[in-house]
Amino acid sequence: MQSFLQGINALELNSDFNKRSVVHSAQTDWIASPMPGVDRRMLDRIGDEVARATSIVRYAPNSKFSSHVHTGGEEFLVLDGVFQDEHGDFPAGSYIRNPPQSSHTPGSEPGCTIFVKLWQFDLDDRTHVRIDTNKMRAIPDADRAGVEVMPLFKDDREDVVLEMWSSGSSVALSATHGLELLVLEGSFEEGGEAFQPGSWLRLPVEANSTAAVGADGAKVWIKRDHLAETPTAPKA
Repeated sequence: MQSFLQGINALELNSDFNKRSVVHSAQTDWIASPMPGVDRRMLDRIGDEVARATSIVRYAPNSKFSSHVHTGGEEFLVLDGVFQDEHGDFPAGSYIRNPPQSSHTPGSEPGCTIFVKLWQFDLDDRTHVRIDTNKMRAIPDADRAGVEVMPLFKDDREDVVLEMWSSGSSVALSATHGLELLVLEGSFEEGGEAFQPGSWLRLPVEANSTAAVGADGAKVWIKRDHLAETPTAPKA
């Protein structure tokens, strides 16, 4: 995953972290990567050959990468299908963190789609995370009516969760130190825009907002607090 995203030199996309950014990925075309059978939809990116990148990546059946090291770490959520490497088979709903200096040989016999973030770790982090969210229960949020939360990862730099929002609820989006979300199911409106599955939103520091949830509710992946310091391109 890392190699083909690095193959586009000097590309910057949604690189101003002081601005609200939105990509409705389901409405964008897939872009072929240099690796046969692997396509992507890029959401944000800063850097040259080595880049901090957020993307949605699609593996065709029986596609794979050669073994590689994630120098800057890799975080991903399996959206559909089954992601595979030497560490196991990871179905839709799997949340994975491969820290800096970890390595694997990724692929998928049945095919899969993943939401992936590269070079967004503390470079001293060595914590592996492998969670099957299908086997977890969400917890009602005592401070926000209509919200259930499933914690995925938390440290001094970021807080990552899945949230389930009930139909018709109004959900506060606290972006004190930045917020980023991906819609997995359902819909909501925010900032005058309609968000559907595959829609991605990034709010800058202190850009608090509110989501008006649709009739079918919504399920979202959320990362908070990771923009307290303005992200920079990784050094090669």
